[in-house]
Amino acid sequence: MDSIFTAFAVLLFAAVILMLEGAWLWWSGAHGRAARRIAKRLRLMAGAGDGGIERIDILKRRSYSSNPTLEKLLRRVARLASLDRLLMQAGVRWSVAQFLGAALAMVIAGLLLPRMIGMPFLPAAGMLALVASLPWLLLLRIRGARLRKLEEQLPEAADFLARALRAGHSFANVMQMVGEELPDPIAAEFKFAYEEINYGVPMNEALHNLALRVPLTDLRYLVIAVLIQRESGGNLAEVFGSISRLIRSRLKLLAQVRVMSAEGRMSAWILGLLPLGVTLLMTLSNPAYVSVLWTDPVGVKLMWYAFAVAMLGVLWMRKLIRIRV
Repeated sequence: MDSIFTAFAVLLFAAVILMLEGAWLWWSGAHGRAARRIAKRLRLMAGAGDGGIERIDILKRRSYSSNPTLEKLLRRVARLASLDRLLMQAGVRWSVAQFLGAALAMVIAGLLLPRMIGMPFLPAAGMLALVASLPWLLLLRIRGARLRKLEEQLPEAADFLARALRAGHSFANVMQMVGEELPDPIAAEFKFAYEEINYGVPMNEALHNLALRVPLTDLRYLVIAVLIQRESGGNLAEVFGSISRLIRSRLKLLAQVRVMSAEGRMSAWILGLLPLGVTLLMTLSNPAYVSVLWTDPVGVKLMWYAFAVAMLGVLWMRKLIRIRV
């Protein structure tokens, strides 16, 4: 009896160990580091990479819509290629159809909302223009933030390229090293360019595609340097070092300009928020005196006109304090 119980205990222990090992092998195969690496590569090839940037298979075009009929209709509009390029540069997963649908929904809301609240014509037109432009402003803001991050990463990438070339690596291998060693989003861009080269795209075309996805003047300097070096030769590592110093000097100058224009930006914020603050204080101190602005029809019209003029003033001040370097 004791031998039977001992054999049962040993078999039960072995079964538990095998079950735990099988569970571990299943989890590591489905969620481990190797599985994540394979899934990441599959996403890069299928359409979506890290950082939210949509990737393109070199054998097919970017899709404007998941609906084939709508895809054909959108392809007939040549100007939508520019919108698709903006979406690609912003690194968002939106398709052209999704973005146009959101923009159309905002336009409908801008048409219906003023009628529901009885807004006068001129403020209603201003509100319609503001609401209709919100998706575009959001897209441009996301694109600008991503491009600024890429611009900040460019000096480090140029130094990395120069050091790797001095160490004797080929330029294609250096691009792969940038994609593996540096952080996103610049790593994803260089890695995708390297994968294009691996799949048979010529080096010149892959670099042109990189400059198209990242429309930065500094990156175009890098691309032009590589193209010239491939045609006429030269010390590419030294050129990358010079470009890196140039980019850092320009970013330093841009930071100094931002510091010097900080007073103007603060003035713009104060002048933009001052009417709201004064209205709030007057509402708290003497509500009967201010309430005529939203109880009397003439006061309501004056409020909408004042809001439209204030928005124009904010946009004008924003234009004045933005200095390009």
